[in-house]
Amino acid sequence: MTTKYLTVLGRVAPGPSDRLGVIASRKFGDAVQRNRAKRRLREVFRRQDPQTIATRGLCPLDIVVIPRRESLAASFETIETDFQTAVRKLRGMK
Repeated sequence: MTTKYLTVLGRVAPGPSDRLGVIASRKFGDAVQRNRAKRRLREVFRRQDPQTIATRGLCPLDIVVIPRRESLAASFETIETDFQTAVRKLRGMK
C-alpha cells in the first residue's frame, strides 16, 4: 500500500499483536533525517490502540513501513493519518 508519504507492507503476524519494522535507506537522506523519520513512525505505531485489534477480531500484522522523502516536510498528524489509512486498507477495513 503506497500513500503520499509512506509505503506500508503487511502480512499476518504469528504473535498476539502488531509488530513494526521501519526501513529508511541512504537514498532517503542523511542519518539525522533517517532517524527522525524512524522515531516519528515508531511514535505513530505506539499511539495505535492494541485493544482495537482484539475487540474487532482482527488478525495482528507484521507491518513494514518505508518513508518517502516527502514525509520530511509533513506534519506528524499528516503522517499519522497516512499510516492509519494504509493499515486499515491492509486489514481490509474502510
